[in-house]
Amino acid sequence: MINLPSLGDEVSVWMDAPPAEVWDLVSDVTRIGEFSPETFEAKWTRGSTGPEVGAFFAGHVKRNGVGPTYWSPCRVTACEPEKVFEFSVGTDAVTVNNWGYRLEPKDGGTLVTEYFRLDPNLPTRLYWLVLGPLRRRTNRHGMRTTLERMKAVVEK
Repeated sequence: MINLPSLGDEVSVWMDAPPAEVWDLVSDVTRIGEFSPETFEAKWTRGSTGPEVGAFFAGHVKRNGVGPTYWSPCRVTACEPEKVFEFSVGTDAVTVNNWGYRLEPKDGGTLVTEYFRLDPNLPTRLYWLVLGPLRRRTNRHGMRTTLERMKAVVEK
């Protein structure tokens, strides 16, 4: 049996702020450009105006921070205030990736975990087998950067 690599990863950072303050950052997609090294802006789309399951938004991405640049359609798939905010990336018919944030009250602050998980279809598994280690490293660096930038905002 072949042991395939995991199709996701996560990074956690403790923030000296209550979950409500952190929630305001992770669930406001219009602020992602302040934090992410790849997604430099986002906007609610299709009549959506804020975080709720089923809401749509688009993220403007500069792949690996250098290009190419494109808009990624996204849909909120989990939205529990002060606990979890997750969204899928892809079309209405095909999910390519899922990203999210989990918030856990801890030591008077919040342990914030950003994570991603790829859809386990065959093309994605083949891509991940070949380029997964490089992309995982890029994603881990991006998640750490995003969370550290959020931490700097909530701990001012």
